[in-house]
Amino acid sequence: MKKIEDISIIETYYNKLKVNNFFKKDIKNYIEFLKFDKNEYLCREGDEISNFMIFIDGKAKVFKTLPNGKTFLLAFYRPIQVIGDMEIIKNQVASSTIQALSECYCLSIPMEKARYELTADSEFLKFICESLAEKLSVISINSSINLLYPLENRLASYINELPKLVDDKSEKEYIDFDENLIEIAELLGSSYRHLLRTLNNLIKKGVLEKDSAGYIVVNKELLKKLAGDLYTDTRFHSF
Repeated sequence: MKKIEDISIIETYYNKLKVNNFFKKDIKNYIEFLKFDKNEYLCREGDEISNFMIFIDGKAKVFKTLPNGKTFLLAFYRPIQVIGDMEIIKNQVASSTIQALSECYCLSIPMEKARYELTADSEFLKFICESLAEKLSVISINSSINLLYPLENRLASYINELPKLVDDKSEKEYIDFDENLIEIAELLGSSYRHLLRTLNNLIKKGVLEKDSAGYIVVNKELLKKLAGDLYTDTRFHSF
C-alpha cells in the first residue's frame, strides 16, 4: 500500500463522486488517497482493518477461508465500493479477504477517526445500510452460483474477470493466473482433477488454447457467453 500525498487528487474524486452527499459534515480533511499494487491485499480476513475505504479504481476479488482451510470466492469488486462497512459498525476484524487483480485506488479514512466522527452521522449510517444490503444480495446470489452452476460456467466467469497478458509478437492473450491451479480449484469449490477436465473441455470447445507459456483465450465471445452474469461484481450504485 502506498499513500499518495496529492490534495488535488483527493478533491477531484471527492467532488466527482459527490462524497459529501453521504455525510452531514465535511470530511475532506480526514481523507487519504491510497494505491494498492496488483496482488496486494486491501484487507485480510481476521486482521484489524486500519482504514475505512471507498474503492474508486481497479479490480479486486473477495474471498473467504472456510474452516477446512479452503477458500471460497464471494465476489469481484469494481468501482464504486465500500470496504470496512461491517467492521466500522461491529468493531470487528475483517470478515473476508480482498486482493487486487490490478492496480487499485481508494479514498480512505483512518478507522478510528471514522468511528469517532461518523457513526453518529445519520446520513453516513444510511449510506452504510445501503452498501451492506447490496453486498448481502450479491453474495447470496454468488454463493448460490457455487452450488448450482456447473464448473465450466464458474470457471469461464472467473477467467473472464482476470487480467490478460498480451504477447507483443504473437498478440496472443494469456490468462494471468496468479494462483496455481490447486488454489483456483479451491477458490471455485472444485477438485483439482475436475478443474483440469474443465479446462480441457474449454480447449476442445475452442474457447482456450494451451502452450508452454500457459492458457490463451482464443474465443472471447464464447467465453463471455459461458460466463454469463455469474460472480456479479458488487457496485454501490448510489454514487
